[in-house]
Amino acid sequence: MANDQTTTPVKAARSLPSASGTGLDFGGVLKDCLFWAAIGALLSTPILTQLTAENFDTLKLVDRWYWLPISAGAFFALRLLAILLYARGGSSGTRKTRAGSAAVSRSASMLFNSLGFIMLGAAVVLPFTPWANRYVMDVSILILTYVMLGWGLNIVVGLAGLLDLGYVAFYAVGAYSYALLGTTFGWSFWICLPLAGILAALWGLILGLPVLRLRGDYLAIVTLAFGEIIRVVLLNWVSFTNGPNGISNIPRPSFFGLEFKASGENSFHQFFGLTYSPLDRIIYLYYIILVLALVTNYVTIRLRRLPIGRAWEALREDEIACRSLGLNTTNTKLTAFAMGAMFGGFAGSFFATRQGFISPESFNFMESATILAIVVLGGLGSQLGVVIASVVMIGGIELLRQLDFLKAIFGPSFDPTQYRMLIFGLALVTVMVLRPRGIISGRVPSIALGKRQAISGDLVKEGHG
Repeated sequence: MANDQTTTPVKAARSLPSASGTGLDFGGVLKDCLFWAAIGALLSTPILTQLTAENFDTLKLVDRWYWLPISAGAFFALRLLAILLYARGGSSGTRKTRAGSAAVSRSASMLFNSLGFIMLGAAVVLPFTPWANRYVMDVSILILTYVMLGWGLNIVVGLAGLLDLGYVAFYAVGAYSYALLGTTFGWSFWICLPLAGILAALWGLILGLPVLRLRGDYLAIVTLAFGEIIRVVLLNWVSFTNGPNGISNIPRPSFFGLEFKASGENSFHQFFGLTYSPLDRIIYLYYIILVLALVTNYVTIRLRRLPIGRAWEALREDEIACRSLGLNTTNTKLTAFAMGAMFGGFAGSFFATRQGFISPESFNFMESATILAIVVLGGLGSQLGVVIASVVMIGGIELLRQLDFLKAIFGPSFDPTQYRMLIFGLALVTVMVLRPRGIISGRVPSIALGKRQAISGDLVKEGHG
């Protein structure tokens, strides 16, 4: 049938061993699993088998060769599991139809909508729960900051399809804008917040102008260079940014002029007759970033339904078709860069007031890579996907600090946090293999004639739509 789509495996070098009519080729399966076990052992040798330990004033290497067979066995087991799952799915001979896929997408859309409301309700009441201590609130603020950054970058990458590897530059512009204005002129956070967003949007336009004719890898390289240029300028312009020493004593946000301090004329607690608690300031910061993130989400959703939002999605699908339809691709790209940069500036100004101190080292390339990974893992263009990816990636890495029970298994010297980047990379590879279009790959049209009907990402080229 014309509307049916048969799911057939893509055969490439070292692909999964094909199943025969009676079963798997066990010799081929064993050979393939051994091959990947050898690859895993080779990759793990420089990472897991040697550990640097401090011995007085010198460093020494501690041998841990027992990790090598463990790593090889894990790769062997994972490859065997992938083959068995592939054989089970491939032998069923099922055919995915658009009607069936649409039914699944409708159910998934309802499930994700319900999950979104549940997560929003949990976020609102979190400070009033019994386990809302200082550590939990700090981690929650960090997660919400990355959620806001992910939603801002989602405009550029997820909607407009412009690969931006230097998004941390706008984050830095917003942070330094507030830090310099607040410490130099004594302006409050609420006055500097819109100014930081405007200045970041201006730099987004400055970046957008020279890259109008670039696409794909070339665009990624230029944006990466832009992010590094901003960091190097902040590092070397000592007279303006204080260089590597950073900026300290950044003013904290107030509540209508009332500050969160133990005593004084403008004390929030004395004005309302409350008992002072240092946690109240953290809760106030939590609700500030929650409101900023929700505003970012609301504006993004509204923009998607406006002509500019539909132009972004059309640009993502086919720039040549956009030009043939008479769309101004120059303005479309510039508005995408400016809007995404503005929300990055808002998040940067909040980061500065939360930390009270900023330096150029806080805005390196790893920040851009983390934000981009959140957008890609969550699903390009998916708002809820960004939230889920932020919770998993940021909260999951912080969860490693609490896994002390692993010391009983691997010894008292085992520190799970040392393997956070290894686990982070493994999680990225796993999700990209199992869910190449992101956690939420379904697509709902922003504008539709009649009933808006969700479709599965499997039926959309490259996960866009």
